[in-house]
Amino acid sequence: MRQKIRTYYLLTKPGIIYGNVFTTIAGFLLASRGHVNLGLFLATLFGVSLVIASACVLNNYIDRNIDKKMERTKKRALVTHAVSPANAIIFAIILGVLGFTDLILFTNFLTFFIGLVGFVDYLVLYGLSKRWSVHGTVIGSISGATPIAAGYTAVTNRFDMGALILFSIMVFWQMPHFYAIAMYRIKDYAAAGLPVLPVKKGISSTKLQIFFYLIAFILATALLTPTGLTGNIFLIVVGILGITWVGFDIQGFMTTNNSRWARKMFFFSLIAVMVLCIGISVDAFLPVPWK
Repeated sequence: MRQKIRTYYLLTKPGIIYGNVFTTIAGFLLASRGHVNLGLFLATLFGVSLVIASACVLNNYIDRNIDKKMERTKKRALVTHAVSPANAIIFAIILGVLGFTDLILFTNFLTFFIGLVGFVDYLVLYGLSKRWSVHGTVIGSISGATPIAAGYTAVTNRFDMGALILFSIMVFWQMPHFYAIAMYRIKDYAAAGLPVLPVKKGISSTKLQIFFYLIAFILATALLTPTGLTGNIFLIVVGILGITWVGFDIQGFMTTNNSRWARKMFFFSLIAVMVLCIGISVDAFLPVPWK
């Protein structure tokens, strides 16, 4: 029984859930400005988590024929038949119904709608485009940027400049993150026939794209301070973070070990989003003199 529960748990891609919950918390706390409604906070995290889990289970179902061609995914439950396709769909439906019901009942319609946009984008738009277009990663970044916006709108019930900036930050963050993955997993993607940027356009083009998206990420993040959403301490911290990340990126134009560099960029992207979210969360509780 324990093993069966673990199998279904892994089917939800918990790493993706935890990462997105982290950004949801940052969006929620930023909008709360130090005055947290605990009930709304828990309801938002619960609903967002279940919606993401549902989408991930369905993604496992949709991609099961692709997953069996890739080294890192060939042991997933639907590939090894540890879970039947029918049971996976039933599981996903239950998770989705619970998640969306939670959002519509305990948050607001806007947050429910943002969750729906992310859900549809991930399963339909990204699910289809990644099979035939090099721009699939860009399309998929929309779904990855919705949790932080959902956390924000759960409090404000409006998609204002703050929500737009947060959404943009996560779109721009995801591109270097996923392009780095695509670079060091390039053989996997080529074997699966997925036209990711490194496979179709080459490593040099991918490195250049990463650089431009990093600049966009830094600029979007910096906008949080002049718009009054964060203070100067936050701006200094993310400024140092951005410069460090760009420094690592520039090293990539001089290296011959692209796989090693891409892994380094991937792991630093995780540090970057962690620092970003912690910085936003802490700043929300700082008194004005300390900002």
